[in-house]
Amino acid sequence: MKKIITCLCALIVTSTFSQTFNTKRLDSLFALLEKNNKFMGSIAIAENGKTIYTKSIGFDDIASSKKSSINTKYRIGSISKTFTASLIFKAVEEKKIDLNQTIDKYFPTIKNAKTITISNLLNHRSGIYDFTSNPDYLKWNTQPQSRAKMTERIAAGDVVFEPNTKGKYSNSNYILLSYILEDIYKKSYGEILNLKIIKPLKLKNTYLGGKINLENNEAYSYTLSGKWEKETETDMSIPLGAGAIVSNPTDLNQFIEGLFAGKIVSIEHLNEMKTIKDKYGMGIMELPYFERKSYGHNGAIDGFRSLLDYFPEEKLALAITSNGAMGYDNNSVLLCALSSYFNKPFTMPVFTSITVTAETLDPYLGTYGSAQIPLKIDITKKDNILVAQATGQPSFPLEATAANIFKFDAAGIILEFNPDKKEMILKQGGKEFTFNKQ
Repeated sequence: MKKIITCLCALIVTSTFSQTFNTKRLDSLFALLEKNNKFMGSIAIAENGKTIYTKSIGFDDIASSKKSSINTKYRIGSISKTFTASLIFKAVEEKKIDLNQTIDKYFPTIKNAKTITISNLLNHRSGIYDFTSNPDYLKWNTQPQSRAKMTERIAAGDVVFEPNTKGKYSNSNYILLSYILEDIYKKSYGEILNLKIIKPLKLKNTYLGGKINLENNEAYSYTLSGKWEKETETDMSIPLGAGAIVSNPTDLNQFIEGLFAGKIVSIEHLNEMKTIKDKYGMGIMELPYFERKSYGHNGAIDGFRSLLDYFPEEKLALAITSNGAMGYDNNSVLLCALSSYFNKPFTMPVFTSITVTAETLDPYLGTYGSAQIPLKIDITKKDNILVAQATGQPSFPLEATAANIFKFDAAGIILEFNPDKKEMILKQGGKEFTFNKQ
């Protein structure tokens, strides 16, 4: 559920490029990723409701060597929020709820409940603390949690800001929206999802997830740390409409095509969902490309990463679902796909690394701080793998490209160490930041 920032390049679009869609480029990228064991997942691209490209690499289960296919189903994380927002607007159309009503009727123990509205939850303007940021979250996230317990956890959080004064992403908002849907329809979230979206759109591989079931073509997720290591499973009683939906790329494309065609909610309400205020729409984010705009969402839960993007003018839908993207991220795969569609340049990745001993890493270990940015980075090691962890972020493994230079391709990070000066240089996005060992 943790938010992933999507960095997209600017493109100049014409409607004829799909006639020369460069499938060879995408095929070459996936062959390179598979050869170097850098990515596991699936992609589907559709234009005017017709799928024009699909690809899947990797494994549903590494232990049994069960290969993934385009029919593999993945946890999609926060793309679930787009489904939930659609359900809320459906309830508005059915006169069951009003966007301007406050939430105190449902959650009297939530701080500021008498001033927080349904609308504030939808566009992350509630000021409610994100429970996934709590330091103890990973101590209980694999265990079933009741609505009462989750509400208690959310209510216990501090007020981040006064309602509707700013926007800040919070998974708690969409947990509460899920409970509201269950209250007004007197059904479980999964039943509502099935009734209002899955059946009308005839989605065959989408549902509220449970414990991962390989026999149902579901995939385990993995994190790359020298080798792929299996991740634990978040219990899906926790995220519900904030991140518990399971799907695959072709279904996701079908969903967003249906949404933008007015098959779920009215175009008027879709336009409300698309209205951006302080970076956030209502279950939808805006992804600009020069004068063009696309809309969608991304997601992350456990080792799963997902991305859904739609260009209304071209009626172009792209979905990527991965269960192992820590070696090469979904955004980079998306850039290759878009360059293949829009006939733009794309540079293939080069994967080079060297082997270093555990002893070589010792001079680099420690905590580093920078006067340039308010961020501390802890450098540790696991055997002969260097590991970095920034303040409030999950740790990630680094690959050595030289004795003192390490990289993390998934985020485009390069770290260069100078132990004599007790210095570390962070390079990312064309910028450099100097960190000193503390």
